[in-house]
Amino acid sequence: MASSSGAAAPAAITVERKPAAARLSELGVRSCPKWGGPPGRHALSYGARQTCYIVRGKASATVEGSPESTAAQVGAGDLVVFARGTQCTWHIVAAVDMRYAFDPSSNSKEPTTLLYAN
Repeated sequence: MASSSGAAAPAAITVERKPAAARLSELGVRSCPKWGGPPGRHALSYGARQTCYIVRGKASATVEGSPESTAAQVGAGDLVVFARGTQCTWHIVAAVDMRYAFDPSSNSKEPTTLLYAN
């Protein structure tokens, strides 16, 4: 249903290229949990807003139902935010290591669900 306020819906995936060290410190990136993924495709569903800092690697993330050409391209040094409710497929081309955090205001028991990996 369209919004009657005329405000645009938030982007499902936003990428901030090479944020300043002060920004990363403000977000507490160094104390966030770590995750690493091998090359391959991973379908994910985000039950909570998730912020990721890509430490190394290269990947793309395509929102479900969108053409591959609209994929968000991410790599080492990028800060990526996935909106709550986003369903997307990660295509990891070079093994990824990242730090991540979920929106603390979310009460979701399963903030991210792996739908499939290959």
